[in-house]
Amino acid sequence: MITIRAEETGVGRTGTTRRRALLATGAAAAAVLTGCSSGTPAGPRTKGTSADPAAAAAELRRRLAARSTALLGEYDAVVLRHPALRDRLAPLREAVAAHAGALSGTAAPRPPASPPASSGAPSGAPATASAIAGGSVADDPAAALRALAASERRTSAEHTASLMDAEPELARLLASVAAAGSAHAYLLTKGDAR
Repeated sequence: MITIRAEETGVGRTGTTRRRALLATGAAAAAVLTGCSSGTPAGPRTKGTSADPAAAAAELRRRLAARSTALLGEYDAVVLRHPALRDRLAPLREAVAAHAGALSGTAAPRPPASPPASSGAPSGAPATASAIAGGSVADDPAAALRALAASERRTSAEHTASLMDAEPELARLLASVAAAGSAHAYLLTKGDAR
């Protein structure tokens, strides 16, 4: 191996060298890995201390499942208002139903039956089924899809924000559900000039 010294090339050793940068990066990575492998057992990573971590985890799961169930009701409301969108929304609605079921630990809710002509919402449907984000479903199908996409984004953001409070298994589920929600929002507005 040929060694070239800085004196031979006329280049001084000022500034950061590649070797120093690699050493600093390695030291930073070691510090991060050391912080990740503490001896404490895995559990909810809540900001405050809870007397019962299992109860805190159950409450978090209940709240997130309720949000996904509300989103499912919003899909149902759009389909009831705009039956022509049923086929387009069916796969997304099924995924949201699966998310709600996974978060709640129950089977995914079934799609609503075709509504009677005079009905505004299915009987027994959640209160959110007749409203999107506190308002009624838009008359224009494109506007209804944009509102549904906005609800997907809000739900995805809520799931993402809850990652730090979730136990590792729930955090992985939330990350997956949040990513799916972002994809749904894109698919709902694909081709629209926002």
